[in-house]
Amino acid sequence: MKRALVVFIIVVVFAAVTSAATHHITLANGKSFDLRLADGFGIAVAAQGLKRVRFMARSPDDRIFVTDMYNLTDNKRGVVYILEDFDPATRQFKKLTKYLTGLRNPNSVAFYTDPSGTDWFYLALTDRLVRYRYEAGSEAPSGEPEVLATFPDYGLGYKYGGWHLTRTVVVGGNRKIYVAVGSSCNACEEKEEVRASILEMDPDGKNQRYYARGLRNAVGLKWVNDRLWATNMGSDHLGDNRPADTFYSIEAETNYGWPYCFQAGAKVFFDPKFNLRNRKFDCRTVPAAHTPFPAHSSPLGLEYFDSSNDPALANSFLVALHGSTKRTLRRGYKVVKIGESASGAVEDFITGFFDGTKINGRPADVFSFGKNAFILTDDHAGVVYYVYRDAKAAR
Repeated sequence: MKRALVVFIIVVVFAAVTSAATHHITLANGKSFDLRLADGFGIAVAAQGLKRVRFMARSPDDRIFVTDMYNLTDNKRGVVYILEDFDPATRQFKKLTKYLTGLRNPNSVAFYTDPSGTDWFYLALTDRLVRYRYEAGSEAPSGEPEVLATFPDYGLGYKYGGWHLTRTVVVGGNRKIYVAVGSSCNACEEKEEVRASILEMDPDGKNQRYYARGLRNAVGLKWVNDRLWATNMGSDHLGDNRPADTFYSIEAETNYGWPYCFQAGAKVFFDPKFNLRNRKFDCRTVPAAHTPFPAHSSPLGLEYFDSSNDPALANSFLVALHGSTKRTLRRGYKVVKIGESASGAVEDFITGFFDGTKINGRPADVFSFGKNAFILTDDHAGVVYYVYRDAKAAR
């Protein structure tokens, strides 16, 4: 009876859907499909013809940088692009510049200006975190990178590209650098402490410490209002409906339980494979997620929209749900809206990336781009979308 109640609660929460309108998308490669957006919003293809386009960041000179991992394998064909000269009339970027090439799985970049006024460009690769001096208007770094941290890079033989080859970097409001390192496996007791963690360090890489542990694969990180938020993917060995994928407000020096604990619905449970009867790790100490997603939704990038935005976005997050590799589950493949408060409802904001038989796209990152607007990467179709408030689209 209790398990049935948990499943029912999940279904009810995710049944909340804003009023939506259909928008037809046509790509240059001839593919076309429909996406459904929250009422009052329009969508346009702002850039296309990319490969596995992932996470975005804004440079100090107001340019958009985006990573492209090329494909799902462990490779050295990744690129960092600059998206430039956005045309409000066509809603497209006129210029696409390769800033760095020949990269090993570039997933995430970040920028930081130090107290002396020097700008820095941070790049998270599978095996290392590096930084370059950044020069405004440049189309390539002018110097060699500094290696700030190295990461283990074995165990990448998983059929879709590795357990796990992405690293994510963000700059905190406290002038610290944060890096997420995923697990080496689906579910196991790790050999290396750095796995399944979020690291904190000074901008020059010094004074490294573990900010949080027990996060199997926290790909999405965002520093919002003096708090670090993270999406996290659960393991695959507990079936189609457990564990929940999760969205956390991260607490410093906290262990989130993996592989010993997992969340399902609103509760945290011990994993019977690694922590039978709670003997190895007390799962009662693990904080519950701000938002649990249905299992295998695969949450990635997120963005926060403050009170200056339209009420349709204000004081809420948008999270990209990349989607399950098991298509029959029909989980994810959309962008959802989540209230900032603990009781915030979850609503579909963009759907249609999976139509039940065909994958049209897989949302990867959401990035604010002007008031009441954002850009969205799709690492399946190699597209960057521009989503905007449009009075004409309102019913």
